[in-house]
Amino acid sequence: MQVLLAQPRGFCAGVNRAIAIVERALAVHGRPIYVRHEIVHNKTVVNELKEKGAIFIDHLSEVPDGATAILSAHGVPQSVKDYAATRDLKIFDATCPLVMKVHREVVKMHAEGLSVIVIGHKGHAEVEGTMGQVKDNIYRVCTDEEVDALVVPDPSKVGFVTQTTLSTDETKEVIARLRKRFPAIRSLSSADICYATQSRQEAVKKLAALVDLVLVIGSSTSSNSRRLRDKAQREGVRAFLIDSVDDIEPTWFDGIEKVGITAGASAPEHLVQGVVEYLQKTHGATVETMPGVPDRISFPLPSGL
Repeated sequence: MQVLLAQPRGFCAGVNRAIAIVERALAVHGRPIYVRHEIVHNKTVVNELKEKGAIFIDHLSEVPDGATAILSAHGVPQSVKDYAATRDLKIFDATCPLVMKVHREVVKMHAEGLSVIVIGHKGHAEVEGTMGQVKDNIYRVCTDEEVDALVVPDPSKVGFVTQTTLSTDETKEVIARLRKRFPAIRSLSSADICYATQSRQEAVKKLAALVDLVLVIGSSTSSNSRRLRDKAQREGVRAFLIDSVDDIEPTWFDGIEKVGITAGASAPEHLVQGVVEYLQKTHGATVETMPGVPDRISFPLPSGL
């Protein structure tokens, strides 16, 4: 068996920063550190941080006075920050800077009197945070049907942003549908889908053309990981999303000669190596890394850390 590893894969700059914020807060302020929602959408990362002293909560009301709390990488509604300001808490914001950029776009368009349309998945933490930047005149869509059913106060005054972890191909289709419905629609950015999402999707597309099966390392709660699996499947190859080597079904490899492996932006590299070692042990696999440029982007930690 031959194993091809996508390049780039795994942790992005926003995830690296978010995890570093939790680890640094633990080192500076001691345990426990409270984290609102999963810091990133990966079960292994969350469990590892729990072992180090992080406590994951749903609401800041669960945090005792005087404690340290961290906001997740996906961003939060403005109401959460407003509530935090009323409490005796030390708050560190781990929102990805690229998500913050989208938040600023929403606020600016809303201030200009535009109806803001967010292209994103219903219920996703990032989308809820983006929708919560303003109090009204903001809408969410993700399908042609939702676009067609959309009603806004003034169709000539509309703007849009996108969830940063969507499929570039599918998003283009939704944007085209929006432009058809609202010819005057505006965007403040050429692309809200982040560099890491795009580069990993491009890498998995190249990978899928060369293999019989693709394994995507990432949690089912991770939007960008699911999009990688979907991207591979759209290229006509069987693809599975797994949290770790423990999720592998041995029958997947019957008759398979070439396996491609990638990882979502919130999946640590040691999970990838665990799958590689499994295939080396069970199938005598040789391993090759695809050509590509690893991420070299980094974001600074917030002041105080």
